[in-house]
Amino acid sequence: MKVPFLDLKAHHEPIRNELTQAIGEVIEAGAFAGGPFVASFESDWAAYCDTRFAAGVGNGTDALWLSLLALGVGPGDEVITVPSTFIATAEAISYCGARPVFVDIEERTYTMDPGLLEGAITPRTRAIVPVHLFGQTADMDPILEIAQRHRLPVVEDACQAHGALYKARKAGSVGIAGCFSFYPGKNLGALGEAGAVVTNDADLDAKIKVLRDHGQARKYCHSLIGWNARMDGIQAAVLRVKLKRLEAANSGRRANALLYDELLGGNGIVIPYAAPYNRHIYHVYAVRVPERDRVIEALAGKGISCAIHYPGPVHRQEAYRSLGYGEGSFPVAERCAREFLSLPMYPELSREQVQSVARELKACLNAREPRGCAANSNEH
Repeated sequence: MKVPFLDLKAHHEPIRNELTQAIGEVIEAGAFAGGPFVASFESDWAAYCDTRFAAGVGNGTDALWLSLLALGVGPGDEVITVPSTFIATAEAISYCGARPVFVDIEERTYTMDPGLLEGAITPRTRAIVPVHLFGQTADMDPILEIAQRHRLPVVEDACQAHGALYKARKAGSVGIAGCFSFYPGKNLGALGEAGAVVTNDADLDAKIKVLRDHGQARKYCHSLIGWNARMDGIQAAVLRVKLKRLEAANSGRRANALLYDELLGGNGIVIPYAAPYNRHIYHVYAVRVPERDRVIEALAGKGISCAIHYPGPVHRQEAYRSLGYGEGSFPVAERCAREFLSLPMYPELSREQVQSVARELKACLNAREPRGCAANSNEH
């Protein structure tokens, strides 16, 4: 059985007519850059996230970057985050002129280890950015306690956590700001690029909205040096349609994750750990397996597409060599990066598809010969 890693066609087909109508309304109104459709989505997204405000921006990287800029992060400053993330988290820090400082992740949740946080704080630290990886929030209470003691703002990288909960609080609503990406493959995905920042801080929201529009609060009156980071109207209209289905889609992901857990547990596979204080929404269902590269190749031979999030921690990327971190600097993140294997995960997966993925993965790992699981790879 062929199982794609992601099936956006299956995701969009049931709502194609509604999406077409929403796009048509934007075309009819001619409100393409910012405007009323963005404002309506901002209102809806803030309400969903249980925050007072939301600012639509061009993508998740913009959301992180503008949040840090609005908080005053600049050249010579340091911002603490984790190396187990997409590079955009670090890029946003760098484009403020600041230096990313990493702390390792917890072995089970793959999120920031609060026990290591305080040791990374220096007089130059200006913010902390925990990453809610794969759809599960970081352990925010101890992070916030440390941050408050040092008078540091906490910006949540919630780009993979649309609808995740931390102790009944929505991801993005716990720190001073929460940053989201609506890249097409996300739990809430646009038909292109889009992002948002949510916050309860009126001043921060206002500043981000000035920064995203060339530093102008009104046309041709530029109070700040900003950027073109506006959300476009078509993406906002699309996201409003899809937001109505987000809770149901997350429930579908959680059901598929539970089935994977039942089928894969106890087979030498490290399945995702959902902390009891969290609602994990499984943007990515990442297991850990030995000989990961061999396994992913073998599964591809069976028609099962998997992915790797992420094959190298940020501190080991060429772009960040100048930070001076070496092999072994963050052993948990490095070990996980060698073992992560992301299995197909989306609401439209059938029970039979999940069963097929689990069966082939176990067969591959149980094979005695190094390439035994790749034998007869054209059977299906």
